[in-house]
Amino acid sequence: MVAATELPSLVGTELGVSDWLLIEQDRVNAFADATLDHQFIHIDPEKAAMTPFGGTIAHGFLTLSLLPHFLEAASVPVEGTLMAVNYGTDKVRFVQPVKVGQRIRARSVLASAVERRPGQWLLKQDVTVEIEGEEKPAMVTEFLMMFFVA
Repeated sequence: MVAATELPSLVGTELGVSDWLLIEQDRVNAFADATLDHQFIHIDPEKAAMTPFGGTIAHGFLTLSLLPHFLEAASVPVEGTLMAVNYGTDKVRFVQPVKVGQRIRARSVLASAVERRPGQWLLKQDVTVEIEGEEKPAMVTEFLMMFFVA
């Protein structure tokens, strides 16, 4: 646990790596239902098998939506945190599709830490979502979180 005032000294530091998470077809189907994105490459294994992917793939936005889960383990706990909220992204790139049945995890590096108002710290994290056994990542992003500290 670090004091908010110590955050700028951690810029450039790897904050952590999450555990692996298996991407299963049920999760992809549930995401398709939640977002109304039922493109066959996500939900139809037979049709998706005929594509260059060789099977169904996760939505890129499903990968993005998992960041709050991943960053629980791959972030820095800040003393006196009252709450932390997702603040957005500065950029997101979906580098390689995640095939159903693959495992992914996130690696986070603190890119910046700025006190925007007293007790409100905006953290930018360079996050790479890795695919187990693959050289290229699934996604890279500059992810923003606002920490409210006492």
